[in-house]
Amino acid sequence: MDPQADNLPDSFRLGLIQMACTSDPADNLARAEGFVRGVARDGARIVCLQELFASTYFCQREDASLFDLAESTEGGLVTRMRKLARELEIVLVVPFFEKRAPGLCHNSAAVIDADGTLLGLYRKMHIPDDPQYHEKFYFTPGDLGFRAFRTRYGTIGVLICWDQWFPEAARLTALEGAEVIFFPTAIGWLPAEKKSEGAAQLEAWRTVQRSHAVSNGLYVASINRVGFEDSAAGGLEFWGSSFACNPQGEVLAEAAQSEEASVVVECHRSAIEEFRRGWPFLRDRRVDSYRGITARFGDGGP
Repeated sequence: MDPQADNLPDSFRLGLIQMACTSDPADNLARAEGFVRGVARDGARIVCLQELFASTYFCQREDASLFDLAESTEGGLVTRMRKLARELEIVLVVPFFEKRAPGLCHNSAAVIDADGTLLGLYRKMHIPDDPQYHEKFYFTPGDLGFRAFRTRYGTIGVLICWDQWFPEAARLTALEGAEVIFFPTAIGWLPAEKKSEGAAQLEAWRTVQRSHAVSNGLYVASINRVGFEDSAAGGLEFWGSSFACNPQGEVLAEAAQSEEASVVVECHRSAIEEFRRGWPFLRDRRVDSYRGITARFGDGGP
């Protein structure tokens, strides 16, 4: 995207919303709307909510009745957020549990432009299956690929949670023209691991996302949930720490680990241009030599 050709200003503001979720979707949606209105008043023009913000993180257990939480793009959640985006004239990234067909669901994000238009969906591509993260039970892997969406205020990409650990996902999104990659997230500590592994896990999470900003020369914004959500398996303590960083990987703002928060950060398109001129990673890619990246492993197997 050429911002000069589209008469876009150099600066634009992002809004990140970090929430603690309850078991009442109506309550979560109402509080999310309040946070959105708040960051819009503070000048945010592109706003992102956290992964599966309308409910608690239900993937801690396998329960077929929880498919009742899923809804289509025509459902109440996306419809309400489209009206809100149009009213406030902001771009909204709205993660939700998408019902595509009976028994076929995705972990998705709707990208809504500032006039309320649904520009499209991103469907989570990498689906984890870890202790208390039983997402393969609920979600079909995404089939829309890695995308960038041209909005009124700039071109953005979306990757969801587990996607954030894969450099291929960030690179392909950058190559589609994204100026910002949003990572709506639900990640936290298993209580038994926090004391011994917690600090290292959190730092690894920060580091890998900052590295995507640097290696692709763009802004990254990660939006995580916060609070302890109990379960028979022991529960999860979501570590918050939502943050945004610039193409240099410098953290511009970061929320606390234990409190609901909204974060507004200012970005500059000129910083992307300046960084990519000085660190021309996209220029120096050896696209003729990367065929092996599509192999499962370099052992000659199928």
